[in-house]
Amino acid sequence: GSLTIIATALVDTGSRMDEVIFEEFKGTGNLEIQLDRRLADKRVFPAIDIKKSGTRKEELLLNQETLTRVWILRKLLSALNPVDSLEFLLDKMSGTKNNQDFLDSMNT
Repeated sequence: GSLTIIATALVDTGSRMDEVIFEEFKGTGNLEIQLDRRLADKRVFPAIDIKKSGTRKEELLLNQETLTRVWILRKLLSALNPVDSLEFLLDKMSGTKNNQDFLDSMNT
């Protein structure tokens, strides 16, 4: 069987206990989405920090061609700050119908 838990954790509170709890849960999850206040303050949604978010074992979820494109995209986005990264991604994705079209457009 499997267990799905959706949770939020507030970090950078100054509490050592909050950090310990966060690190314990972080080690057991297979998907982590980190939000960025700077994005939310700019009203850029979803306010996801692309560089700090991701899934474990994506190599088991994606075929090799798609995985290679995702890794190239992550490398490109990692050179940008979180605001520029998400704005770039949203702009490029808005011109495509779905994720596959978006990844295919990386060739052009």
